[in-house]
Amino acid sequence: MSRSIGLDATLTDYVRKVNPAESPALKRCREETEAREDANMQVSPEQAAFMKMIARMVNAKTAVEVGVFTGYSALAVAETMKALHGEKARLYACDVSHELIGIAEDYWKEGDVADVIRPVIGDARESLIGLINDGLAESVDMMFVDADKTGYPEYYTAGLTLLRPGGVMLFDNVLWSGSVADPSTTDPDTEALRAIAQKVNQDDRVENAFTAIGDGLLIAMKR
Repeated sequence: MSRSIGLDATLTDYVRKVNPAESPALKRCREETEAREDANMQVSPEQAAFMKMIARMVNAKTAVEVGVFTGYSALAVAETMKALHGEKARLYACDVSHELIGIAEDYWKEGDVADVIRPVIGDARESLIGLINDGLAESVDMMFVDADKTGYPEYYTAGLTLLRPGGVMLFDNVLWSGSVADPSTTDPDTEALRAIAQKVNQDDRVENAFTAIGDGLLIAMKR
């Protein structure tokens, strides 16, 4: 029986070479972020390519991201959204950090997508409720969650309200470097990731797939 495999440096390089090339703004964002001590928080180019494909498959016009970091994943998705819908596309980028949003906006401007991205600064729990109250319920095509892991259950609940039927929600880091499969690991982040995996898998309101892309990517499509 075949199974997912880990990627060593050689295989990672191969995967990246056979994926579509990054735009100059994406490349600069990735390379400059790699110099940061917290660079592991950024998604890989191959995960970004996958997310761009998902955005195209759901014809994403309205999207939400929770946890922006330096803006790489939002830039990738927004490039596809703008190619599909022009200036009518909207990506709501939620993050608690003014500093990180400021860094991200520089790359978004270079990538010519700043006009379709709306930064939403503050606690994402409150930000998502605000988006619902602003009339986005049942209208979001795609949502990507890559923020505090203990918040994942609340983000999922809000996401189900925001998503249209057929809309897709992605949760990052659900493998947590393998910790989720180690029963002796019981810290709050790991327990929250186990909980969201079980919750989504048992929820008949969605179709779901738990994948080994990156550090684990959980995909839920609203029925």
